[in-house]
Amino acid sequence: MTFQSQPFARTDRSALGVWWWTMDRFLLGAVAVLMCLGVALSFGTSPAAAVRTGMHDPFHYAVRQTIFGLGGAAILLSMSMLTPRGVRRAAFVIYILSILVMMALPIIGHSAKGADRWLQLGGFSLQPSEFMKPALIVMAAWMFAEAQKGEGVPGVSIAFGLYLLAVMLLLLQPDVGQTILITTAFGVTFFMAGVPLRWIVALGAAAMSGLVAIYFAFSHVYERVHKFLSPNKTDTHQIDKATAAISAGGLFGRGPGEGLLKRQVPDVHTDFAYAGAAEEYGLILSLCLIGLFAFVVVRGLQRAMKMADPFEQVAAAGLFVLVGQQVCINVAVNLNIIPTKGMTLPFISYGGSSMLAMGLTLGLALALTRRRPGAYSPTDAIARAGAALP
Repeated sequence: MTFQSQPFARTDRSALGVWWWTMDRFLLGAVAVLMCLGVALSFGTSPAAAVRTGMHDPFHYAVRQTIFGLGGAAILLSMSMLTPRGVRRAAFVIYILSILVMMALPIIGHSAKGADRWLQLGGFSLQPSEFMKPALIVMAAWMFAEAQKGEGVPGVSIAFGLYLLAVMLLLLQPDVGQTILITTAFGVTFFMAGVPLRWIVALGAAAMSGLVAIYFAFSHVYERVHKFLSPNKTDTHQIDKATAAISAGGLFGRGPGEGLLKRQVPDVHTDFAYAGAAEEYGLILSLCLIGLFAFVVVRGLQRAMKMADPFEQVAAAGLFVLVGQQVCINVAVNLNIIPTKGMTLPFISYGGSSMLAMGLTLGLALALTRRRPGAYSPTDAIARAGAALP
C-alpha cells in the first residue's frame, strides 16, 4: 500500500493540479491559519459585542464571521488561480465598479458615525473602498510597467489620475485612514517602479503637506491627534480599556471566553479585536499572531522581489505592503502607539467587507507570485539550479 502526502501528483496537468504545484503553499497555509484564527477568536469577542449592540444571540457576530470567512476563502482561492493577465483584468473591473459605487454613496450610501462609507445590501454593509485598494495598487503597477516599456503609453499620468480620483472620493466620505493607507502603498509602488529619486522626494513632500492640510481641515482628525498627545485633558475611555485588557492578559491570558475587561471595550469585535484576543490568550498568542502576519508579508515580499516581470514584481510587493501596513496600524492603535483610527486587523476583526477584500488582496498577490516558466529572475533560476546539483 502506498501513501501519498500530496493531494495532486506532479504529473497532474489539471487546473487544480497545476495551481497546487505552482502555488507557494507556505504562504497559502499561513493565510489559511489566519483566517481560521479570525473565525475562532470571533467566538470570544462576539458575546461582549452582542450585549453592547443589543443582539439576542450571543454568537451573532461569530456566525456571520464564519460565513464571511468562507466567502473570503472562496475569493482568495479563485483569485489565486488567475494568470497575470487575469489579475490585470480583474483589477480593472473591480476598480471601476468600486469607484462608481463610491461616487454614488452620497446618494444611496448608509451613513454611520458621521461618514458615508457603506452601501446597505439587505443585512450586509458593503464598503467599496476596501475592494478599491488592492485594485488601485494592481492598476498603478500595471501603468508604471507600461510606462517603462517606452511605447508612448502615459502610464505614470494614468496611475496618478487613478490614485487622485480614489483619494478625492475617500476624503469626501471622509475616510482619512484609508487615504493614508493607499497613499503609502501607492508611494511604495511608485518607488519600486524605479522612478527618479527627485520624484520620490516630491511625492513625499506632497504627502506631508497633505497630512498637515488634513489635520486642520477635518475636526475629527484634529481631535484624535489632540487626544493622543494630551490624554489627561480628554476622554480616552476606549483606548484605556483596550490597553488595560491587553495588560490583564499577561503571558498566557485569562482563558477562552474568560475576558472581563473586553466587555468594556466598545469595538472589541472590530477595531479592537486584538485587545480582546490578548486578554484571553495572552502575550504568547499575540506575538504568534504578529509573527504570522510578519511571515506572510516578508515571504511575500521575498517572492515578489524574485519575479522577472516588472508588473508582477511591483504589483505583488505593493499588495503585501498594503496588508503589512494595515496590520501595523491596527496593532499600534491597540497598543496606544499612534492616535486611534478605525482600521481593522486583517482576517481577525469582524467585518464582511474587510474579510472579503482581504481575501481578494492576498488572492491577487498569490496569483502573481505563482511559479511560471520564466516568471523568476535569471539570478534566482541560477541559484535554484545550483542548489539542485549533487
